[in-house]
Amino acid sequence: MSSLRKFLLLVVTLPIVGALGWWYFHERELPGYSPAYREYAYITNGKSNTVSVIDLRTFQPAKTIRVGSEPVGIAANNTKNEIYVINSQSNSVSVIDAERNEVVAMIGVDASPYFIDVSQDGKRGYVANSKSANVSVLDLEKRLVLGKIRVGALPGLARVTPDGRTLVVSNRGDNTASLIDAAQLKVRSTIRICDQPEDIAILPDSSKAFIACAGSAQVASIDLQSDKLLALLDVGKTPVNLTLKPDGGELVVTNFDSDSISIIETSTNEVGGSYLIGTHPARGIVNSDNSRLYVSNFGSNTVAVYDIDIGKLIALLPVGSHPDGLALSKSENYLLVVDSRSGDVTVIQKRKPTRLEPSEYSLLTMIPVGVQPNNIVVKSFVLSRSMP
Repeated sequence: MSSLRKFLLLVVTLPIVGALGWWYFHERELPGYSPAYREYAYITNGKSNTVSVIDLRTFQPAKTIRVGSEPVGIAANNTKNEIYVINSQSNSVSVIDAERNEVVAMIGVDASPYFIDVSQDGKRGYVANSKSANVSVLDLEKRLVLGKIRVGALPGLARVTPDGRTLVVSNRGDNTASLIDAAQLKVRSTIRICDQPEDIAILPDSSKAFIACAGSAQVASIDLQSDKLLALLDVGKTPVNLTLKPDGGELVVTNFDSDSISIIETSTNEVGGSYLIGTHPARGIVNSDNSRLYVSNFGSNTVAVYDIDIGKLIALLPVGSHPDGLALSKSENYLLVVDSRSGDVTVIQKRKPTRLEPSEYSLLTMIPVGVQPNNIVVKSFVLSRSMP
């Protein structure tokens, strides 16, 4: 049976899709895992006030965790087995112990937070509070607020540099970026950029930040050594997401209202080209060897597969309704797609083509989650303690 026919079969029989996906998965060879190995996907369900946990060893639902009101942003700690969930309406951060999959703490922040960024050493979290025009700095070891930093109007996102020295904040209300000294917890520069700045990408060497401006169809490039605006780069309409290749050489911009992506050469601050990718592209993710880009097309219920090496769209994969957040499994053999309207996660398998299955990608399963899921993060680890 072709991959497309399998997909259509699963869509028609959505009430039993979990069982079909389980059968389909077990028809293939199961990978070997040590007894202490865990790998989970965590999905925020904005209208269910929950986080769904999927066991990526079996592709079965593992748990549903109740958190605060309207969870949106989510992040994993690199150095310990914790997940952080932003509750936008209850103005709080839920701390989930990934080994037990339970909420173990709740940290209060200020009004209307949407995202959290975690430092690479796992010690601090940064939350922009949109309606309070400030950033909450969290001590993740003590699980408390270290301080609050006043920034511009309607801050959407606060992102810390890989070296941990600088915090970059996009202020949607006054079209500025705040650059904060992370050690002193003080704003060192405020730079006027472009209209309605939001998403932020920072180069691996912490030298530059790029900020997407949805209102002016531009991306701002900022030098983080001199705190200077380097360039305003014209891209497509409504750039909503920035995806940096792991090597930092290119930045992919998803242009929601142009149905396209723009590719920026980060060293020269030049737009290398723009390419049609699908209807209303929302998010992107690049694999670790910098060869493949995956883009969720919110308006056409597909995921685009773009081969970076040859500069070509090579596949459009059907998924659920209004795909949004994306994640890759640790092996990168599985792409997880959050379908915000249909309330499920599509799992796509990447494999070596065969004569019987010539496609490189196939639908593995669709897993029901909560109402209006939006963001996803994957956490893999070895248990640090004995579990009952």
